Amino acid sequence: MNLVGSRALGGGLNPKTVLITGVSKGLGKALAVELAKQGHTVIGCSRAQDKLNSLQLELSSSSTSTSPSSEPNSSSSDRHLLINADVRSNSSVEELARTVMAKKGVPDIIVNNAGTINKNNKIWEVPEEEFDAVIDTNVKGLANVLRHFIPLMLASKQGVIVNMSSGWGRSGAALVAPYCASKWAVEGLTKSVAKELPEGMAVVALNPGVINTDMLASCFGNSAGLYQTPESWAVKAATMILNLSAADNGASLTV
Repeated sequence: MNLVGSRALGGGLNPKTVLITGVSKGLGKALAVELAKQGHTVIGCSRAQDKLNSLQLELSSSSTSTSPSSEPNSSSSDRHLLINADVRSNSSVEELARTVMAKKGVPDIIVNNAGTINKNNKIWEVPEEEFDAVIDTNVKGLANVLRHFIPLMLASKQGVIVNMSSGWGRSGAALVAPYCASKWAVEGLTKSVAKELPEGMAVVALNPGVINTDMLASCFGNSAGLYQTPESWAVKAATMILNLSAADNGASLTV
């Protein structure tokens, strides 16, 4: 697991508060459920209110068997906070930050997971609105989160930010040029922001690997089923993310 591979695994021993964008499905949902199972507090956002409602029940159920030692007076039903927000909208993320601060305080870890991909097409055949949706979500959405949450972390000079990248953020592939471009942007943005953070904080670009999600199926079709599930991935990813520290600042990692 690259930089954190040889480190003693202790991230799960101290309950953390983790903010995950794009939490209603795929990797975001799987990671949220796994973290809740391990006794951590999940803050999540998505545009799909119905999916947030069902996930709230799932997280509460996952937490009933764990001891919420970080919030001894809270029940499993109010331990986790799920909010309808659109990362593409700066004002929506600004309101998200206000709500999170009012109800949960500054997150220990932020996972910028919200993302989308274009339908397989040569770049000259990708509609303008589809290209814009990829950039607005994968790049501008991530920047909106950084804009409103990094200042909250600066006071204590603590906190880890995980920007979800891709193997296609480190290489190119035909028919998904907009997505590749967005993830190359994530890699560059991460390395630049790492140079702006104070000592004690960290931002990393994390390639999750090839996982059987709706996004992979849009590219690979039925062969996406040959790859690991988000649930099995989340067990490894949670351990890795929880063990990130300031020593990892600026790194490009892979689960």
